[in-house]
Amino acid sequence: MATVRQVQITFDCEEPERVARFWCEVLGYVVPPPPEGFTSWEEVDRTLPPERQGAAFACVDPSGVGPRLFFQRVPEGKVVKNRVHLDVRVGTGLVGEERLAALEAECARLIPLGAARVRLLRADGENESCLVMQDVEGNEFCLD
Repeated sequence: MATVRQVQITFDCEEPERVARFWCEVLGYVVPPPPEGFTSWEEVDRTLPPERQGAAFACVDPSGVGPRLFFQRVPEGKVVKNRVHLDVRVGTGLVGEERLAALEAECARLIPLGAARVRLLRADGENESCLVMQDVEGNEFCLD
C-alpha cells in the first residue's frame, strides 16, 4: 500500500491570483518562482490561450512543511457553505481570555486584507473558542 506524503489544497474561485495573494498574507506563504525561462508569472500567463490566462495561481509554504495551495477559476460563484475549510491555528495551546485575545488580534490583522468576520464560537466545555471568518471571495475558514 502506498503512503501519501504530500497534499495540495485546491480552491475553486473567481480570481485565483487575488485569493492566492490573500492566503499568502494569512499564512506567510509565498508565490513560487516561475518556470525556468520565464522572469514572471505574468510572462507565463501571456503564453496561454486567452481563455486560460489568469485561470490558475498557487502559493507555497516557504519552509516546505505546509501543503501547496492551488487556486483555479471556475465559472460558477460560491452558493453554499464550504464542505471543507482551513483552520488557521493562531490560538494553539491558549485557553480562555488569552486565546480570545489571540483570535481577536489575528481577526483585526486579516480584516484590512479583505477577510470578513462571521461569528465567534465561544468555548463550550468540550471545544475551545474559535472565530469563523471568510476570505476575499466568501470562503469560510476558522481562526482556531
